[in-house]
Amino acid sequence: MTLPVVDKQEVYEDPLDLMDEIDRLKVEKQAKILAHYYVDGDIQDIADYAGDSLKLARDAASIDDPTIVFCGVHFMGESAKILSPEKTVLMPDLQAGCSLAESCQAPDLKAYQEKLRAEGHDVVTVAYINTSAAVKSLCDWIVTSGNAREIIDRIPADREILFVPDQHLGRYLMEVTGREMFLWPGSCMVHEIFSLQDLLRAKKNNPESVIIAHPECPQNILEVSDFIGGTEKMRRHVQAIADPTRFLVATESAMIHPLQKAAPQHEFVPVPGIMESTGETCACNRCPHMARNTLQKVRDCLKHGQPEIVWQPYFDQAKEVLERSLLK
Repeated sequence: MTLPVVDKQEVYEDPLDLMDEIDRLKVEKQAKILAHYYVDGDIQDIADYAGDSLKLARDAASIDDPTIVFCGVHFMGESAKILSPEKTVLMPDLQAGCSLAESCQAPDLKAYQEKLRAEGHDVVTVAYINTSAAVKSLCDWIVTSGNAREIIDRIPADREILFVPDQHLGRYLMEVTGREMFLWPGSCMVHEIFSLQDLLRAKKNNPESVIIAHPECPQNILEVSDFIGGTEKMRRHVQAIADPTRFLVATESAMIHPLQKAAPQHEFVPVPGIMESTGETCACNRCPHMARNTLQKVRDCLKHGQPEIVWQPYFDQAKEVLERSLLK
C-alpha cells in the first residue's frame, strides 16, 4: 500500500478569509466546486455540490460552468473529466490517491481477465468506481455503493461476474443479490481497520444505539450492523428517523459532518480503528488521501488554474462505460 506524500506545513490562514476568497474566485473563474462527503467539513460547506461518488459524477456531467474543482481523490477527478471532456477539471492535490484504486492496476486486471477467459469463464467485469480510468476502460460496468445492486441485477443470470477491486463490497453484493462472483483481493485502507471489539463495547454500553456501516467494511463489522449502505443512503436513513438517536458510524470520519447537517437531532459517534502494527485503538478512520484537500489548496488551484486533469487516450473507452453505468 502506497501512503500519500506528507505535505510541507501550510502557513496558517484564517479559514473565514479563505472561504471569502474562494467565493470570489469561483465567480471570477466561472467555476463550481464539488466535494465528496469524506473531505473536511469546511470544504463541504463552501462547495456548490457535496455528495457521494454517484451524485457527484452526475453533478459533474450537468454543470454548465467551464471549470470544475473536484475536492476528493484522483479517480473522482478523472471521472469528472471523462464525463465533461470540454470542461477544465482541477483538483486541489493530484497526490490524493486511493488505496482501492491502487490495489487494481490495469495490466494486472487485463492479465486476470485473459486467464479467466482461457479457462472458459464468460465473465462480465464490474468495477467499483474507486478505480483508475485505465481500469475502467477494461470493464463492462462501473458501480458505486449507491447503484451497485441495481447494476448487478441487470446482468444476465447465465453470465459470470468478476468484481473489482473491493473484496468486501463484492462479498456483500454476493450476499444481497445471490450472485456468485470472482472477487479481486482489494480493500479500503480506512474501512479495513475498524475495531470490532471497540464497536461491540460501545454497543454494550449504549444498547439503544444504532450501528450504521459502509459496505466497504469487512464482513465481521457488517454482521453486527443495524444498517448497511453507502454514504448517501446513510444520510437519507438518519434523516428519515425523527426520534433523537445515537448512531455508531463505521465509515470515514468526515462523514459525520453531512450526517449532522442532515439530522442534527441525532448524535453520531465514529467507530475507532485499530493499528495493525501494535493492536492499539486509534482515530485512524480518517483517509489520509482525502485529508490532502485543504481550503488553501482549493484557493490556490482556483487562482492558478492547476493542477489539472488532462485527457488521456484511454479515457474514450472509459467514457462509454461510465456514461452507460452512471448516467442512464
